[in-house]
Amino acid sequence: METRRPVVLHLADRAEALGYDAFFVAEGWGHHAGVLLAEVATRTRRITLGTGILNVWGRTPATIAMLAASLAEASADRFVLGLGAGSPPLAEGLHDIEFTKPVQRLGAVTRQVRRLLDGQRLEPTVDRDNRPLKLALTPQRPIPIHLAALGPESVRLAGELADGWAPFLLPISGLDPSQRLLRDGAARGEPHRTLPLIAPCVPAAVSNDPAKALEMASWWVSFYLMNMGPLYRQSLLRLGHGHAVEEVLAANPTRRTFDVPESARVLLDELTLWGDTEQAREALDCWYAAGAQMPTVVLPPGRPIEELDHMLDAMCH
Repeated sequence: METRRPVVLHLADRAEALGYDAFFVAEGWGHHAGVLLAEVATRTRRITLGTGILNVWGRTPATIAMLAASLAEASADRFVLGLGAGSPPLAEGLHDIEFTKPVQRLGAVTRQVRRLLDGQRLEPTVDRDNRPLKLALTPQRPIPIHLAALGPESVRLAGELADGWAPFLLPISGLDPSQRLLRDGAARGEPHRTLPLIAPCVPAAVSNDPAKALEMASWWVSFYLMNMGPLYRQSLLRLGHGHAVEEVLAANPTRRTFDVPESARVLLDELTLWGDTEQAREALDCWYAAGAQMPTVVLPPGRPIEELDHMLDAMCH
């Protein structure tokens, strides 16, 4: 949700200079992620670039494939395509498309995009007079596709189709049972299919000021539980955190505050990298120990650039 273009560009430069492996740009209801990434591609030389995440409601599979092929060429084959089902507020509130059967849509779009990027013709969904087309621009190398899957069926879909799995706001205790779902999905995919790269997207709230770290971590958890549809609440309920979710909702009855009461602070530890530099680094190490192969540090929107630089510095170890 960061809308300050100069800040995004600055962070991309800093991430490359600090040695980060990849830099992902999310897309909500602000900047077009592809435009920002094209600009980032001209400023960087080494770092992998990706959409993290592009929702499947606002574009056709063909426009997604064209965007991916163009960014792969602009970045000299450093591009990763991250796709997700988004949320009802995004699909209906911005794109005016009914949020229905999201897992099926994510799967259908992913399969069509993969076909086009592999140089095949579009698979028609109905009989038409015109012959299906293929892209005139064929990527020189396969473009990895990551899926932002959280619910059981979408995680299985990631296991079946994706090169990477990038869940957002998944509790660390849910990483192991979710990997079992990935294996279930991989078993129904192509023969001898390997599991996708495990790349959870973990919100950061790092500050040497304890009050500020708590404020940021509380915002991450309460905002998404209250304002971004039912998926995140349902996921936490399924994974045994129902009481803490209810505590957060009760603490913010008007949805104009973003508090996480003491009784629900377990969610901050489960969902975020929060605290001072040492505490946040220890939390990141826990994600690696739990099975994450490329945990993605998600920076909060709208914070002073000095705070964001501090987080990048703190988490680079």
